[in-house]
Amino acid sequence: METAERISVIIPLLNEVAVLPTTLAAIPCSPQIEIVGVDGGSQDETVSLARRLGVHVIETDPGRYHQLNQGAEVATGKILLFLHADTRLPGGFADLIRETLAQPGVVGGAFRLKINADLKGIRLVEWGVQARSRLFHLPYGDQALFVYKTTFEQLGGFAAMPIMEDYEFVRRLARCGKILIVSAAVITSGRRWQHLGVWQTTLLNQLIILAYAVGISPRRLVRWYRRGVNTKK
Repeated sequence: METAERISVIIPLLNEVAVLPTTLAAIPCSPQIEIVGVDGGSQDETVSLARRLGVHVIETDPGRYHQLNQGAEVATGKILLFLHADTRLPGGFADLIRETLAQPGVVGGAFRLKINADLKGIRLVEWGVQARSRLFHLPYGDQALFVYKTTFEQLGGFAAMPIMEDYEFVRRLARCGKILIVSAAVITSGRRWQHLGVWQTTLLNQLIILAYAVGISPRRLVRWYRRGVNTKK
């Protein structure tokens, strides 16, 4: 019987003690699933916790693009799955990923997004993400992107950008073939929307995307984003 292709789940880490156990609980222990945590300078017990829970942790410089690329470099699986530390995978995700990538012309994929919050308007945000993903084949990083490692390496990985690295990578990936959205949903934490508010968070995200599209520097964009996120602190 043919052995299933190994999947490397790459999780960038930065002070994620509160959410990491729930995320890891959804990933079954299997020789065909590897978990690589890439810590970018946590000041809490994230690293020790992750290692106690069986994660292969490497420590590196901060910066999500750098963490993701470092994780991909040490990954041993044929398939790379990039997962946010506050996002829970659906049951049977490994088979869903393999089935998706096996389809003709498919170079990558992601999952439908569900937000773990009961805020007014949050279901509309989910609907918008689903519509954008399916119409334009442009999922974002919080939807758990997956791709063959060979394809990732051919594309040169994530660009050295302080923000929008997932958006930029997916646009390059889409030029190589189809990107499919799995009908099963990942469940991501609602902490961003709870902190700033549903409409404020959505507006900030869309403004950052628009600004990037018209050529504003990612270095300037990340300053705008951090200023926006910190307005309620």
